Amino acid sequence: MHDTEWPDGLCVAPQGKNIVGHVGGLHLRLLAQRTGLTTALSTALKPTRPRPWDRGQLLADLACAITLGATNIRDISLLDHHRPVIGPTASTATTWRMLDATGPRLLARIARARAAVRRHVWNLLDQRPDGFPQVRIDGAPLTGVTVIDSDATIIESASAKQGARGTFKGTYGHHPLTAYCANTHEMLVADLREGSAAPNHPGDNIAVLPTAVDQVPGPYRRRVLFRLDGAGASKDLLGWIASAGGRTSPCYTWEYSAGWPVGEREQAAIEALDRLGLWEAATGADRQARQDAVVADITGLLGDLHDWPKGHRVIVRKEPLHPRYERDATDYEKRTGQRYQAFSTNTARGQSAFLDARHRHHATVEQRIRDSKACGLGRLPSRHAHVNAAWLCAVAIAADLRAWLQLLALSGELAAAAPKTLRLRLLHVAARLVHGQRKRRLKVDATWPWAAQIAAAFRAIRALPSPART
Repeated sequence: MHDTEWPDGLCVAPQGKNIVGHVGGLHLRLLAQRTGLTTALSTALKPTRPRPWDRGQLLADLACAITLGATNIRDISLLDHHRPVIGPTASTATTWRMLDATGPRLLARIARARAAVRRHVWNLLDQRPDGFPQVRIDGAPLTGVTVIDSDATIIESASAKQGARGTFKGTYGHHPLTAYCANTHEMLVADLREGSAAPNHPGDNIAVLPTAVDQVPGPYRRRVLFRLDGAGASKDLLGWIASAGGRTSPCYTWEYSAGWPVGEREQAAIEALDRLGLWEAATGADRQARQDAVVADITGLLGDLHDWPKGHRVIVRKEPLHPRYERDATDYEKRTGQRYQAFSTNTARGQSAFLDARHRHHATVEQRIRDSKACGLGRLPSRHAHVNAAWLCAVAIAADLRAWLQLLALSGELAAAAPKTLRLRLLHVAARLVHGQRKRRLKVDATWPWAAQIAAAFRAIRALPSPART
């Protein structure tokens, strides 16, 4: 058959009835209700005088729209598909007014509401057959450890938005600082900073990390691992972590794994290791030794480190310099033909190879940021900084909803799918709304490969116990 034959006799007509698009958005909206998120946000944003819209419901709806792919305030119209099921939806103007009215005081109340809901959700995760998610390093779980990954990212801007500045990478925009829970992939906090903000400013990190810890339920704050890139190698920040945020109780064990610069002192230590042959093989994803990459603890070769936290260690990794890294390689790396990466930690136990693998796992935060940029973080919708800060709050809530959906209601590939795949297979699927026997039914095409999982996910969300019952 020729390619020109298939459209013969085919026409497209806007005559469909009772079709609900983006049906996965209903999963998200129901999830927000069943976890208590909608109620908590409504309480936090309750106005002093009656309003035509529940602001908490509107913020939860905006987070659902962002998960569906909204990149600006007008995209709240994505929820128009759901009107036959949920009734009226908010307009763009109403959504903008809600964001405009959400200043620092309300953002703090929203943060407390999110933390309260997270306690309930983590309790549900702990009750799963597999238990609470554990970060796995080379196949081995970090049992009982809550891992917080912090990293900054650049949001480019083509217009003169408030706070947009030239960045250290030569671009123009904003430079927010984010923190994620590596166990659950939730976005704990996103701090909107000006584009000129330094990536290694200890004060910014010290301001963000306590906010991230506040989002973690109490029992999960006792053993925490903070992972940061080279921007986190400051005495003040690492000292704050080593002191468990100033806590004196011995039941708190906070550790760090932060990038460390390779300067002349480190280069001398590396050359001493080469002469003495004290390197050990690094490990790969299969926990097998890699002969092309080696690691070693160089703490004893760096001289006096008494100004750093107690138990401070520095470990370096050496591997052949790959052509894709030559552009950013130092003169020393180009001369030796090797790539060197160092990090510091206050973890007292553990072989260098394992600690190196644990630190390299921090690179997964880049995937979390990419996922967030695919869900609202990639573009700021307003010229006003306070509106953009409220938008980032909605982005964080959207990241939580997506993580909860995958952890509590999905399995297999969908439980680990990126936003694009999740939208294709579940969130953007259309269904037919059928009325009968005093019930409403959304019928997904039975031939859709993931139809059964879509139905099972909705049932799983409906079966979640409400916070009042736990």
